[in-house]
Amino acid sequence: MNLAVHLLAQARSRPDQPALIRTQTGRDEVVTFAELADRSARVAALLRTLGVNQADRVLLLVPMSADLYAALSAVLRIGAVATLIDPSAGLAHLRSACALARPRALIAVSRAQWLRALCGPLRGIPLKVTIGRRWLPAHSWSEADRLSPEGPPMDLPPDAPALLTFTSGSTGRPKAAVRTHALLDAQRRAVIAALDLHPGSVDLTTLPVFVLANLAAGVTSLLPDADLRRPGAITPAPLIEQIRRHRPHSIIASPSLLQRVAAACHSGAERLDSLSRVFTGGAPVFWHALDALRSLAPDARVVALYGSTEAEPIAEVGLDMLTPGDRDRTRAGGGLPAGRPTPETQVRIIPDQCGRPIPPTSPDEFARLSLPPGQIGEIVVTGPHVLKGYLDPAHDAESKFTVGSTVWHRTGDSGHLDDSGLLWLTGRCAGRISDDHGVIYPLQVEAAAHLIAPLRRAALVPLRGRRVLVVEADAADLDSEGLIRGLPFARLSEVRRVDRIPVDRRHNAKIDYAALKDSLAGLRG
Repeated sequence: MNLAVHLLAQARSRPDQPALIRTQTGRDEVVTFAELADRSARVAALLRTLGVNQADRVLLLVPMSADLYAALSAVLRIGAVATLIDPSAGLAHLRSACALARPRALIAVSRAQWLRALCGPLRGIPLKVTIGRRWLPAHSWSEADRLSPEGPPMDLPPDAPALLTFTSGSTGRPKAAVRTHALLDAQRRAVIAALDLHPGSVDLTTLPVFVLANLAAGVTSLLPDADLRRPGAITPAPLIEQIRRHRPHSIIASPSLLQRVAAACHSGAERLDSLSRVFTGGAPVFWHALDALRSLAPDARVVALYGSTEAEPIAEVGLDMLTPGDRDRTRAGGGLPAGRPTPETQVRIIPDQCGRPIPPTSPDEFARLSLPPGQIGEIVVTGPHVLKGYLDPAHDAESKFTVGSTVWHRTGDSGHLDDSGLLWLTGRCAGRISDDHGVIYPLQVEAAAHLIAPLRRAALVPLRGRRVLVVEADAADLDSEGLIRGLPFARLSEVRRVDRIPVDRRHNAKIDYAALKDSLAGLRG
């Protein structure tokens, strides 16, 4: 087994079809499936020549480009482990991730190589390859051009490690997730089904790992003309122009990025009519965001995906699946609809035991532990595409437990299943508020607030035993008393307006509650 086999299959069946299209300074770089497969084979030969062996970890500090996917598939091809670190996570995250992963080789673009001056673990990587100009000692990426292509991908056991990525750390300590070839293949099948990918179609995606599914499915990936380090602050015009010219059939991006695009199109009275499917996820997707995306592409199916690094995807919900009654449920504190679990995913709701390990459980005990429809608790999942463990086994106790011989993953999210089997999200388990009024999760209030008032962001926080809804909104549009009256279930003491609610670095969409509480600390009296 080897995921790289699927790229070779597409190179044989559709050699001249574009695999990747990237726009830079107004010009398109087009790489066909045959060209990508050839480049991958030559980079694999370079890695072999340098002494990279099976199971060695190779850190890739390369932006979304043909070079990234040539390198990634080359690493998989020889049985090594591709290691990806989110560049927006910061230098401290890079240091700890490198120290934990201990890569044997580094492939990086020129500007990323300068990080070696600031990061000791990066300097300590034995083998280094530079894409572009070499300012520091390293082998050149162009050395691969002089080598004969590597042979067929190595046939590996299903449990051989393939990809090492790191959780963002926005909700706790970052964890290193090791995906095997079998798990990547299961995720490939799940993503192809969830995104309804068809050979020959064009997909604009901002998510690097999702491009792997596109390549395996014979889909052309349009790489966005945008700075993905800050998706919530992109300049929409180049991306909109890219969509106009290439007319992709689908798009997948974070809600913050798509809302920037939707706002720009709305102000220019423009629609993106080529799109038949619009997918978003990676953070809570509120009703107003779904509505904005529907106006952006009126003929498209608008879908919110729910998943995580460890389980992608878990569930999906399209606007066409939802009813006015579902909006009323959100308004009453029911949370946000995440949709129906994908066919590969089993979902259960158990009593919230955040911060406490769950011991091995028998199937009968687990059945008794699982909550009935309508009751809020901790969301746990399993399936062939769900990560079974982490690089550091100490993290398994926090997020994994066994039912018989089956490993279940604790998402860290709270929610409930309704009578029809629809999954609803109510917020992070760690954000649970328990006070004299009872128990409530922030997303219950935040999702309802967005239906009542024109808010950019909202966050429920406890302050001195009081429930305070912090909002980011224009002062002229904010009716604080109206919000409090419209959210009777929340038992709010105050609505407080701020200029900016801090969010995560990766998606620019998840509330950073710790940073928000710190910013409010001086106001606690």
